[in-house]
Amino acid sequence: MDLEARNLQPSVRAGLLAKLREYKSDLNNLKGTLKRITTGNAQQGTREELLESGMADTLVVSADQRSRLLRTTEKQNQTTDRIRDSHSTMLETEDLGVSILHDLHQQRQSLLRANDTLHSVDDNISKSRRIMGAMVRRMDRNKWIIGLIVTLLVLAILVILYFKFVH
Repeated sequence: MDLEARNLQPSVRAGLLAKLREYKSDLNNLKGTLKRITTGNAQQGTREELLESGMADTLVVSADQRSRLLRTTEKQNQTTDRIRDSHSTMLETEDLGVSILHDLHQQRQSLLRANDTLHSVDDNISKSRRIMGAMVRRMDRNKWIIGLIVTLLVLAILVILYFKFVH
């Protein structure tokens, strides 16, 4: 009983250990009384009377101890059931945590792929801007060239007309 009481919760343990010490003290007192009676030269009738009264007290104490032991065993069984329930809840929580971590890992992978795609698109947009800039510069250059050619043609026509009508 001493070992079982020491394995319980501290709040329950203190009370049970105090009761256990009390019972041990009572038991030692009864043993001492029994030893004095059996070793002494008392009369046989007195001796039997004391033994019977001691046995009655022992039976009452024994019944009381048995009932306390049964109550303690019941509390221990209830505690064991609560521990089992807590353990199953803990396992369920652990499974849920593993599932959440797996989902988070998948989401992280999706975000990394999206990030890579975004960088690829950004690179493509940068290339497109450079190409568009080059095309705008060529278009401007071509406009100047066409404008210059048109101007030269107009000048050439004017020169031809001038020489045709003036000479």
